[in-house]
Amino acid sequence: MRIAPELAETVAAVVDAGSLEYAAIDLGISPSAVSQRLRALESELGRVLVVRSRPVRATAAGEAVVRLARQYAILQHDAARELGLEGARVRLPLAVNADSLATWILEPLARFAADHPVDVELLRDDQDATAGMLASGTAIGAVTSQDEPVAGCTVVPLGVMRYFACATPAYVSRWLPDGATAAALAEAPVLEFDRRDELQGRWLAARGVDHTRTPRHYIPGSQDFVSAVAAGMGWGLVPEQMARPGLVRIRKEAAVVPLYWQRRHLRSPLLEQLDAVLVAAAGDALTAA
Repeated sequence: MRIAPELAETVAAVVDAGSLEYAAIDLGISPSAVSQRLRALESELGRVLVVRSRPVRATAAGEAVVRLARQYAILQHDAARELGLEGARVRLPLAVNADSLATWILEPLARFAADHPVDVELLRDDQDATAGMLASGTAIGAVTSQDEPVAGCTVVPLGVMRYFACATPAYVSRWLPDGATAAALAEAPVLEFDRRDELQGRWLAARGVDHTRTPRHYIPGSQDFVSAVAAGMGWGLVPEQMARPGLVRIRKEAAVVPLYWQRRHLRSPLLEQLDAVLVAAAGDALTAA
């Protein structure tokens, strides 16, 4: 069965906007027209494509249609460029981990956006979770810690982000006077990005500490996280690129997080140029794996 591009685009717009009303604004049509397109495609496919919740979310079948819509848009853009036609701007939803967003990825993306008619939408999540956005069709590409390719995607290694356990001298004097021993770390407050952040927990577990029982604070922002460490709120694993004067390392060894670039496997000049820009920038900013 052939799925008309405008119908797939409508499903993607509804999922992106979170409601039929906002999708109508994005598409420049009426909410009733959005509803009619959605019902028509669901009837053709015999599948429910979205759950009419707030916000609207895609079903498994809807995710497949959203992925198709992303690919339609990229291929249409490439064809227009090859034919010398003035094509519409193409939206590029990219899933990026918070620490890459705070350190190295914005400058290359700014250069890319200046050279191409694209609208970049960055979707921030933990590096262990960004691949899920790629799998669902929410993103066309992702910076992720997952080296196993998502179905239908290519994988390119970017390099390694190095993290060091840091704190203020005053914090060390109070909580770790005899060093970062397992006993001291079990009592010392630790900072985590959010409840899904496993980086500090893995670091503690590797040193014999039951990380589920340590005192902790949640700071959901890379710059804010480092600011909280600098304020003495707790110790935390700080990206090497974000180290600040006045912070000390409580252990010498680095925690390493390999990063990979995954994207939909399309023969697209636009995406191939994006690949090259990101890989080159990562080569300058990250440690070689």
